[in-house]
Amino acid sequence: SLKMASDSPESLMTLCTDYCLRNLEGTLCYLLDNETLRLHPDIFLPSEICDKLVNEYVELVKTDSIFEPHESFFTLFSDPRSTRLARIHLREHIVQDQDLEAIRKQDLIELYLTNCEKLTAKSLQTLVSFSHTLISLSLFGCCNIFYEEENPGGCEDDCLVNPTRQVLVKDFTFEGFSRLRILNLGRLIEGVNVETLLRPLASLAALDLSGIQLNDVGFLTQWKDSLVSLVLYNMDLSEEHIQVIAQLRKLRHLDISRDHLSSYYKFKLTRRVLNLFVENLVNLTSLDISGHTMLENCTIPSMEEKMGQTSIEPAKSSIAPFRGLKRPLQFLGLFETSLCRLTHIPAYKVSGDKNEEQVLNAIEAYTEHRPEITSRAINLLFDIARIERCSQLLRALQLVITALKCHKDDKNIQVTGSAALFYLTNSEYRMEQSVKLRRQVIQVVLNGMESYQEVTVQRNCCLTLCNFSIPEELEFQYRRVNELLLNILNQSRQDESIQRIAVHLCNALVCQVDNDHKEAVGKMGFVMTMLKLIQKKLADKTCDQVMEFSWSALWNITDETPDNCEMFLNYSGMKLFLECLKEFPEKQELHRNMLGLLGNVAEVKELRPQLMTSQFISVFSNLLESKADGIEVSYNACGVLSHIMFDGPEAWGIYEPHREEVVKRMWAAIQSWDINSRRNINYRSFEPILRLLPQGISPVSQHWATWALYNLVSVYPDKYCPLLIKEGGIPLLKDMIKMASARQETKEMAR
Repeated sequence: SLKMASDSPESLMTLCTDYCLRNLEGTLCYLLDNETLRLHPDIFLPSEICDKLVNEYVELVKTDSIFEPHESFFTLFSDPRSTRLARIHLREHIVQDQDLEAIRKQDLIELYLTNCEKLTAKSLQTLVSFSHTLISLSLFGCCNIFYEEENPGGCEDDCLVNPTRQVLVKDFTFEGFSRLRILNLGRLIEGVNVETLLRPLASLAALDLSGIQLNDVGFLTQWKDSLVSLVLYNMDLSEEHIQVIAQLRKLRHLDISRDHLSSYYKFKLTRRVLNLFVENLVNLTSLDISGHTMLENCTIPSMEEKMGQTSIEPAKSSIAPFRGLKRPLQFLGLFETSLCRLTHIPAYKVSGDKNEEQVLNAIEAYTEHRPEITSRAINLLFDIARIERCSQLLRALQLVITALKCHKDDKNIQVTGSAALFYLTNSEYRMEQSVKLRRQVIQVVLNGMESYQEVTVQRNCCLTLCNFSIPEELEFQYRRVNELLLNILNQSRQDESIQRIAVHLCNALVCQVDNDHKEAVGKMGFVMTMLKLIQKKLADKTCDQVMEFSWSALWNITDETPDNCEMFLNYSGMKLFLECLKEFPEKQELHRNMLGLLGNVAEVKELRPQLMTSQFISVFSNLLESKADGIEVSYNACGVLSHIMFDGPEAWGIYEPHREEVVKRMWAAIQSWDINSRRNINYRSFEPILRLLPQGISPVSQHWATWALYNLVSVYPDKYCPLLIKEGGIPLLKDMIKMASARQETKEMAR
């Protein structure tokens, strides 16, 4: 019943359901008294739509952190005259007693309650209202549903300490559930008498008693003419159990598998037991004996094995008792047994640990109800993806995504699943993956980062994100990704490797994106976070990748974004700039990043007065002579000064150094650069450069701007010629050539 991750486009039904659930007020409902959702009176929906609404709602609450659950959601389905429910699947803490109570008038045919730990015995009473229509029921993992709260009689002080006591309900049975055929009581609480509970059921077809310990299962024979499926996963078996099972001759599916790590286990499977099953259960198409130890040799000696290609013909079976099968089994569970490594296994589908196919079959079969087994199977898949090459990539990805969504709070699955995703999404598999599938990967990765502060999960998730094209592929979750990464970087104790990857991702996310994105991220505290990281590194006197990436990220996020430039100044960014310059005089990459950022700050007219101090101007002037990173540091220092000069002599509010002296040094610097320099810089717009052309107040600024344009369009014509034309640069250059104040060499270059 698990919803598999899929690769085909969503159906119109799914899209509409999703839209309505995210906009209940604007579509199906209105708000009564500003709090209770009510269905519009003219809405009538059949069960095909209502079932989908309820099941998708549960899925959204579970897997989409942005989706807000509604207290009164289930009351929308309280009246069968306007909304019909038939088949619903509810999970975990999402559902409470009052929710089931709200839909008690519905004629439910199928009700799956999986791990609904908040349900109590009140819900048992509600189940009775579905008794006349229910065909299929699962109470798997509903560990409190047989408990009711008993209020103690005389309420003394004890009331405050322990107002309610949990009492086991002993008198509930399935009396009156006349149509019930399929029942899952997996992980039922100890103390409930299963035999009494089930006795009233006339003809059960499928029964799941996973994880329940019963010494006597003789009562099962009352359904020997109807039972086609029996699951006794992790039940301690004995000879008596085997004799009872052998009498259930109608069985098509039998699962007596176990988790071999769970507890000491006396029972061993023998050749005789398997022979007994093959002889008596003639309709068997599916058998699961995973996790069992074989007491004696059930295998055919290898010299007697028919050689040649592997065969699923029972006659050639390497497992001796299965030579008696009339036809191959549809499914045979052999996970964590020695049998799965044999040559000839008479089944179309085998779960095991021998190869990719068996491992994927195991993940598929056990994900929903056996996370403890699934996490070990995913671990095997991780090894296959890492060491060999996955041949069923699409299936592998879909299964891992499904497992991660289903078990959002299971640490083992989150650790192994996120690690497997890293290898399944790397570049060699890229071509085989659709946009939709890659988006599903991103969603589960972000879910993992949200739910787990655990180092391994965080690292795996960050590494997996590095397999995507950033920012393009993350654009649809832009805010959320940034919030999660900033959250990681703001933690007081940090893992070095995660810090490095997270800063790298943050930098990539603000590179080449629209200004509104940058402003939004700035408001989340991005600038402050980066400055704090820089501060820490300075204190440790280390200039590593984190330091360089942090400055690079600040350079990117301040590009044409005045609000972020202002934040940089307000949070003492200039002080850190000077300290870094002093502490790391030889770090060229660092200098380039810092000056690129200051170039962005200098483009904002209102902020330039803050750069107008003797100390800053001296530093920028001295950097004009820097040979760091080719011309980049000198070029950026000159850019900063060009914008300051553009404000005219009256804005020069300092005595030292003199304005003329700085201008002279700027001319000298520009003349020293090679006009054919290849560049380590990326312009999205020429607007800040172009505004320095039509003015006569600072010829040197005009010259720097013309040099910049000339260099970029001659070295990278394909990229920058169209940009220059698009942004109206040609008429500005033509006008400048006519200006008397412009220097001759500037005009030559402009021509």
